[in-house]
Amino acid sequence: MSNITTAFIGGSIFSSAFGAPTRAAVALRDGRIAAIGTDDQIRELVDSATEIIDISGRLLSPSFQDSHAHPLLAGVNMLLCDVHGCESADDTIERVRAYADANPDATWINGGGWHMGDFPNGTPTRQMLDSVVPDRPAYLSNRDGHGAWVNTKALQLAGITSETPDPVDGRIERESDGYPAGTLHEGAMALVDHLVPASTPEKDYAGLMAAQAHMFSLGITAWQDAAVGAVFGNDDILPTYIRAARSGDLKARVVGSLWWDRNRSADQIPDLLDRRAEGVVGRFRGTTIKIMQDGVAENYTAAMTEPYLDGCGCATENSGLSFVDPIALREYVTSLDAAGFQVHFHSLGDRAVREALDAIEAAISENGPTNNRHHLAHLQVVHPDDIARFARLGATANAQPLWACHEVQMDELTIPFLGEPRSSWQYPFADLLRAGAHLAAGSDWPVSSANPLEGMHVAVNRIAPGATGDYTEPLYPHNRLTLAEAYSAYTAGTARIMHHDDVTGHLVEGAYADLVVLDRNPFDGDAQSIAETSVEQTYVEGELVFQRT
Repeated sequence: MSNITTAFIGGSIFSSAFGAPTRAAVALRDGRIAAIGTDDQIRELVDSATEIIDISGRLLSPSFQDSHAHPLLAGVNMLLCDVHGCESADDTIERVRAYADANPDATWINGGGWHMGDFPNGTPTRQMLDSVVPDRPAYLSNRDGHGAWVNTKALQLAGITSETPDPVDGRIERESDGYPAGTLHEGAMALVDHLVPASTPEKDYAGLMAAQAHMFSLGITAWQDAAVGAVFGNDDILPTYIRAARSGDLKARVVGSLWWDRNRSADQIPDLLDRRAEGVVGRFRGTTIKIMQDGVAENYTAAMTEPYLDGCGCATENSGLSFVDPIALREYVTSLDAAGFQVHFHSLGDRAVREALDAIEAAISENGPTNNRHHLAHLQVVHPDDIARFARLGATANAQPLWACHEVQMDELTIPFLGEPRSSWQYPFADLLRAGAHLAAGSDWPVSSANPLEGMHVAVNRIAPGATGDYTEPLYPHNRLTLAEAYSAYTAGTARIMHHDDVTGHLVEGAYADLVVLDRNPFDGDAQSIAETSVEQTYVEGELVFQRT
């Protein structure tokens, strides 16, 4: 008996070690890759019990891994008032109306996913929400999680008036008389979200299972959940992951980024050590710390080295927010690094990127080099002076490529308020890679689509899938990646920051059989059609976890 359980023949395979797809066949045994060779060589290893899969010119590769996502949040949101994917303000409002009508007993209308680009100045109003939900409070987070849309009833319940001051870490959008207009940015969300009914353990579990099924359908078998904790008034999701991992229902490999409470100091580190000790179960490891250093550019809370511009192109007095004092950040990261934690930074503006790199540099100076593999997510604006520091400090660039294109939010809410040359510093993936930085890739789902092939499409083209009209021009095309580079970021690159690159992310003998079969070989077609590729099968340790029907 050969004990070869599955053999893939007749197609091509990709692994970052190859640099480009190559014609080969693969055999599996005991959940691992047993052999790679020609079709004839692999056929010699099989017996009557082996499942032989002829992939007929399609592509077999390591399964995808997402370096920064919020799947449990996304899954729960699927069960609430989910307005992701709406194409306009009217579409969004009608979906809210339909949900409210279908759920007359809901005390709050809660959910999210609205797109800033669908509303004037990126800020929907309370009156818009009142028109469809006049009788109950409503609270809908936007798709990036950095703002919330509320109706008048919610504002009244929270006691927010024209006299309510902006919190230090956020802003209340206001009408001409100072009354709240209906959009709450960053820390201002907390003025209302503590009133929103909490989820339940069963709903969280169902959300996680729904999210895992969705990820498997996209070929993703591992991810880093970028906010594991009581974040912005939400329940702590660590118990849900532990429960799923212990039961075996969590088949994906997940690293949990334990949330750093920016309202506390280093006194929280003992608590985080306890959470890490509790949170290593099955295929889940709560071994990373997530520090949100700044906000987002569209609401002018991303931390910039120079002020934002106003609508006339003149400098304002606002350079964004550093949520953690940058000097204290160095102390915190040094202590976390010494304790063996990986640090996962949200660093979107160039000042936040610099502050995160400064903190890593301080940790290295104090502790010496470690293998913690700290990484900076989003990297919308990176100052040219800081590009080379990534490689020098061993900091991984954690990219969300799907955003690196012209679309309404970029062209109307971002570029005019950044100005040049700063706008041209956005999403410098190729600059970072050429300077020697490690590159990982993810989605930030549900902020945007979790589909890695759509992300690769933008990384290669710097144009959104299906773009038309003014949006067909590449966004700063000097920072395009090759498809092999982008594909590697979604496989080996993310496996590296997950600390299981020794057994996943590559097609090599002995690695886990975490695999994806695509419906074609995207390397063979036009770059403009990468996003048209779809997933046929997904495997975790040789177990089929998704089959397209």
